[in-house]
Amino acid sequence: MLDSGQNTGRYSSNSFQLKQRLIYAAAALLTMLLGLASRVFAEELPAFIARHAGDALWAAMIYFCFRALFVRQRLFTTTLLSLLFCFAIEFSQLIQTDWLNGLRSTVLGALVLGRGFLVIDLLRYTVGMGLAAALDLAVKGKTVRGKNCGPFIPSE
Repeated sequence: MLDSGQNTGRYSSNSFQLKQRLIYAAAALLTMLLGLASRVFAEELPAFIARHAGDALWAAMIYFCFRALFVRQRLFTTTLLSLLFCFAIEFSQLIQTDWLNGLRSTVLGALVLGRGFLVIDLLRYTVGMGLAAALDLAVKGKTVRGKNCGPFIPSE
């Protein structure tokens, strides 16, 4: 039989992680909705925002999804992994095969895989990812190098 103190610590850690996952999942959903809105209402938005917001928000959504999946990982690790994922998707657009282009011709395929490689998208992804990570830090009121980094540093 386990000591009740051990159970409490493990369960509180698990419930904390679940809470973090739900928060990040909600942030991903909200970001996705904002990204879709930036496409639907592009004509009502300033030209600069309409041109760049969708890709930056897509990258921010990917960031929040990775944070939800890897809640115990360091901020730098998940930011790097999510940025690499976004870059891989962008570079995959250089591959033009019939089956892949068929997939990209669907609405979901276009939203997830994109349609054509653009170097500017790499910058948009980097900016969106950086803003999402900065927002994450600001909301939590933590610093990367501070002693109390909460979920950004895995618990031992």
